[in-house]
Amino acid sequence: MHNPHADESPFNSVPAVVVALAMVIAAVEIVLQLGESGLAGRAQAIGWRLAALEDYGFLPAVWEFMRSTGQFPAEQMLRFVSYPFLHGSFTHAAFAVVIVLAIGKAVGEIFAAWAVLAVFFVSSIFGALVYGELVSVNAPLIGAYAGGYGLIGAFTFLLWVQLAAVGANTMRAFTLIGFLLAFQLVFGIFFGAGYDWIADVAGFVAGFLLSFVVSPGGWARVVAKLRRD
Repeated sequence: MHNPHADESPFNSVPAVVVALAMVIAAVEIVLQLGESGLAGRAQAIGWRLAALEDYGFLPAVWEFMRSTGQFPAEQMLRFVSYPFLHGSFTHAAFAVVIVLAIGKAVGEIFAAWAVLAVFFVSSIFGALVYGELVSVNAPLIGAYAGGYGLIGAFTFLLWVQLAAVGANTMRAFTLIGFLLAFQLVFGIFFGAGYDWIADVAGFVAGFLLSFVVSPGGWARVVAKLRRD
């Protein structure tokens, strides 16, 4: 018997804006992979990833220089929104794509497309700002994880509102972020880790708080649900 859903794309149920974000992340990584493999046909392509990290990654030293001089050229400010699309390896990018698709689907089914983009980019920007302020070493910040954690923050907000509406324990909404942070801690202890987690936590906070504004109904909806409790 023919399954009527067999020919459907697995992306059909994922909001277009989420698919677009994931595709851009994947496309950039594919180009860099082609360069590293030599399939791009240009010798200098092997260094594309390093060049991209230097030109488009978020560098604390660059941010510190801009702050100290009071000069914020557009080509340097671009780093705040370009670094989420750069990754250190295929695996690094693949995990980012999974997070964006999985959590973005849940958020995008409730939030408008513009709100999903706002959460992703505002969380990325805020994550970079906090990273730049707290990290003294000039380790570049790259990857879609701050933005992805921002989507996790939005997802947590949705759970929090739902639990509050039925009078359940709202702290249960933070189970996912608690598990992820615990996993990062254990991973860092055994395998070593950088300071990217600072940007991730900041991204989560930004995504959660921004959801009070950009979610359907915004703060008024939250207050109404809480008052009905």
